[in-house]
Amino acid sequence: MAQAWKCAGLRWTGEGPVLTWVGGRGSALSRGKRVAFGVAEGGVRTCVGARGHACPVRAAVPGRSTGARCEECARLDRAHSVAADTIADDPRPYRVYLAWFGPGLVKVGITAYERGAARLLEQGAVCFSWLGRGPLMSARRTEELLRAALGVPDRIPYAHKRAVRAGLPGTEAERAAEIAELHARAVALGGWPESLTPEPFRGVDHAGVFGIEEAGRGPAAVGEVAELVAGGAIGGELVAAAGPDLHLATERGVVVLDTRLMTGWELVSAEGGPCAVPVRELKRVAGVQDGLF
Repeated sequence: MAQAWKCAGLRWTGEGPVLTWVGGRGSALSRGKRVAFGVAEGGVRTCVGARGHACPVRAAVPGRSTGARCEECARLDRAHSVAADTIADDPRPYRVYLAWFGPGLVKVGITAYERGAARLLEQGAVCFSWLGRGPLMSARRTEELLRAALGVPDRIPYAHKRAVRAGLPGTEAERAAEIAELHARAVALGGWPESLTPEPFRGVDHAGVFGIEEAGRGPAAVGEVAELVAGGAIGGELVAAAGPDLHLATERGVVVLDTRLMTGWELVSAEGGPCAVPVRELKRVAGVQDGLF
């Protein structure tokens, strides 16, 4: 029987994306590499736990869940996150950023200073700029200021990000234009916390890192994996990776696999068989401009 590995998620490093496995092993991913795995017959997806602790009941979780946590573990995980505003006494410095994912898709967010650009890579930000740095609550108030005064959201659905990748502008200057204009409007606002130090605009472009800098010239993704299933398998050449998404060239065309769907499953190596998981059509979002291995 083939050895099974449990995926712990996709991590971005200075060298690129790495699939991590429970137990500490990592599989570096590079464009052109074949990615192929399957789920054993009779396999069950189980909760990944929270805050580094295993789920005490090993609860089953739905195949389409990107969180891969049961209700109780999801509650515990969020209760101790920065996003939940429950750790106001965190002494670490934070940064506020503006991130761009495609035409009309800009968000504001915060990340710990020590993490650098890791959070932006994890979210699939095509380009970004820092806006300011300071204590956690000052960063949080600045984020709220931009949401209230400029209508900038703090979340963008992954479906929207995927829908625009094939039609991104061709140059870094074009991709940075929206956040450059928004950065100028943001620094002109009154009401910034005194303890937050503004940072000048400097666009950082990830299109080359993700492999989508020439997205309009290559084959666009035609579908996305809806879920993994027991007995299913998928394999293909890695043509791009952005955030948690792997773009795989399969016999069906380029298919996007959200690696968050892999967590909680026991996975085994697979050969060159056909794609045998549910795949749904990758549709454009209404109102969004075009743009083991």
